[in-house]
Amino acid sequence: MRAVLTSLILTDFRSYDRASLTTHGRTTYLFGPNGAGKTNLLEAISFLTPGRGLRGAPAPEVGRRLPGETRGRAWAVSAAIGGDEGEAQVGTGLEAPDALRRSVRIEGEAVPPGRLSDIIRLVWLTPQQDRLFLDGAADRRRFFDRLVFAAEPVHATHVAAYDKAMRERNAVLAAEAPDPVWLDALEARMAQSGVAMAQARALTLEALQAEIDARHDRPFPRGRLSLSGDFGAGFEPLELTRLFAQARGRDAAAGRTLSGPHRGDLEVVHQVRDRPAAECSTGEQKALILNLVLAQASRLSRVISEPNPVILLDEVAAHLDQSRRAALFDEIEALGLQAFLTGTDQSLFEELKGRALGVRVEEGQLTPLED
Repeated sequence: MRAVLTSLILTDFRSYDRASLTTHGRTTYLFGPNGAGKTNLLEAISFLTPGRGLRGAPAPEVGRRLPGETRGRAWAVSAAIGGDEGEAQVGTGLEAPDALRRSVRIEGEAVPPGRLSDIIRLVWLTPQQDRLFLDGAADRRRFFDRLVFAAEPVHATHVAAYDKAMRERNAVLAAEAPDPVWLDALEARMAQSGVAMAQARALTLEALQAEIDARHDRPFPRGRLSLSGDFGAGFEPLELTRLFAQARGRDAAAGRTLSGPHRGDLEVVHQVRDRPAAECSTGEQKALILNLVLAQASRLSRVISEPNPVILLDEVAAHLDQSRRAALFDEIEALGLQAFLTGTDQSLFEELKGRALGVRVEEGQLTPLED
């Protein structure tokens, strides 16, 4: 199902007082000096999906704040999303500076944030993800769970339910006399959500690996994916419940739950070099992540019952040589998807001239270039 962002308006978002951009659904590259607001614009777009956006920031933190102001302002991001059945008006924001949660509106009607997934889906890559293979398992798990969530929005519900039940279980285990009946109930909840989480991860891994293997003629290195320690994938809820119960003494002594789906890790091996991604060069790691993101976008674009993904690539071009930059742009075009890319220098997007909309970003001002 076709989905493109045709226009965007920001109000009091990060460095923007008010800014508007009309893309007509075209791929767009944003260039300008560091601190000009390029990533802020991508972050604003990322708030058009459920969750905290590409920086993981709580809604009250992204409101514009002038020197001397201790609290961010109420903010808004509104967009027109073009689709097979016409254009949809979507908006989100913080309606008051002291509000804790952002509101979401579709065609002016207040809706739960989860409804955004019916209108637009996003896939992104940021410089913070460059260390994906070097940082801890928790970062890779969050990265992979977002890939799962993009195709299976209910996955976020299962993750949240599992985490909540696990926190409550840890608290009960820390009590002087833990209540076994309450622990039984919490462990049953954990097992139910945990098995659903593990199964969704396994299915996503299989689909992504098939997509990567099918892309053998692409210029980016292919990864061999696996999930290690993803406890629960081969279990039924009752079995997992029993295992949680057996681990109560150990977990109480440790002060945390030592095994379960929350301990899983994503492992990636460079297929040609047969070497773990963590041992590859920085450039190879970047290319492996990029190929994974492109595989995700390609996979999602073929799910005809869901909106095609829009791709957000922050400062990606600067880390690629000219041939790989050209290959990336060709790949985006071949997928038929809309993308937003950022970079400090206009010359990084030379191969996109005439094929995409160029926008100069300076001090929170957006200036589209003429083709």
